[in-house]
Amino acid sequence: MLLVYTQKITPRLRYTFKHLITRILGIPVDFTTKIETFIAHNEVKMSYAKQPLGDEFFVRSHDLLFEQGIGEVEFKVLEWEDVPCFFMAGEKSTIPYDIFAASFYLLSRYEEYLPYVKDEHGRYRATESLAFKHDFLKIPVVDIWCQKFIKILEETFETFNTNDYAQRSFLYMPVVNIPIAYAYKKRGMIRTLGGYFSDIFRLRFSRFLDRSAVLLGMREDPYDNFEAFIELHKEHKTSAHYFFQIGDYSTYDHNISVYKNVFIRLIKNVSDYSKVGLLASYDSFTDVEKLKVEKKRLNNIINRPMKRARQHFNMLSLPKFYRNLIELEFTEDYSMGYHDTLGFRAGTCSPFYFYDIGMEIQTPLKVHPFCMAYLGKLETVLPNDEILEMASEIQKVNGTFIPIFHNVALSENNPAWKELYISLLKAYSNA
Repeated sequence: MLLVYTQKITPRLRYTFKHLITRILGIPVDFTTKIETFIAHNEVKMSYAKQPLGDEFFVRSHDLLFEQGIGEVEFKVLEWEDVPCFFMAGEKSTIPYDIFAASFYLLSRYEEYLPYVKDEHGRYRATESLAFKHDFLKIPVVDIWCQKFIKILEETFETFNTNDYAQRSFLYMPVVNIPIAYAYKKRGMIRTLGGYFSDIFRLRFSRFLDRSAVLLGMREDPYDNFEAFIELHKEHKTSAHYFFQIGDYSTYDHNISVYKNVFIRLIKNVSDYSKVGLLASYDSFTDVEKLKVEKKRLNNIINRPMKRARQHFNMLSLPKFYRNLIELEFTEDYSMGYHDTLGFRAGTCSPFYFYDIGMEIQTPLKVHPFCMAYLGKLETVLPNDEILEMASEIQKVNGTFIPIFHNVALSENNPAWKELYISLLKAYSNA
């Protein structure tokens, strides 16, 4: 066990140390404000304060973990052995940066509580982030800092060995959004006729022929690839997480009716083999009652409580959306990432509990951050090298690699995305 001496034990401090030391590194941690207790402790220990007590393992603390609320924070991003870091700790500190305050800033999404320029959907832009501005968005810096910290701790305490504690393993966890279960079938007479008119008006004759072939039973619907991918996951002994959009039809939500038996059977079938969650509709972002209705619909379909959610269009606004999830008793979220940019929005590849700065508490909502998402386009050239580089960084720290796909991307109409999905599954499912 690691004992931490500090002059004040705050919720922020407890949350951050528990996450970094225990959840990421697997080492139990305890705290004390009593000098005599710290001195008497004969195992691994460190102090976290403005000044060291003596010649102990000491990290000079930044003020962030002892404050409340939101305020302006000054930054000077430098490098710690080729890895960006901030909140320099000074010469007396055993490590050169206060990685605990820096990690809290990223994990809590502190910067998203500050004023920023939103995009057309009200989303936080990656370009607004500290990580983007200082070019460390594609690195899981929090996890790397933890590895550097534990290495120095081992070098300082001869009797301390991380092998004495449970070590986590690399995990590959693909996520598949289902915003539209079928491209053409089961869409109703009005929507089908509207689709035909749209094809003709836009001169999309190949789509017109594809639509006709599917509706006449001459070929399978291109988005109906669920059985094939379930078999693929069985082959590689890895299951995907499927998130179904079952909100009402609207400008941005175009799935078929949740009351159609074929859609209900599809969700039930997928839930028998994989973990299922709610892809919260665009409109539910501003209406918690709609979110409640959608959760109840999915509960009734799979006949068990629904605990996982993802926001459609990645309409993640803090702390509002997460408070809505907590109110409705969701326990897992998969929305922490950027819809159009590769990278680690919270600076980590490890699941973490949402810390509500407004209420200054650790909540029961576990956030599963992703680092890449289907961009909603039929790209022929994908940033495969950058994706593989991020995956390599995640493997080095034994983190969780979560890419976001759509069933749309996995269709025969989108070979580049389908090839990427299968190649990642082959490369990392048995890692």
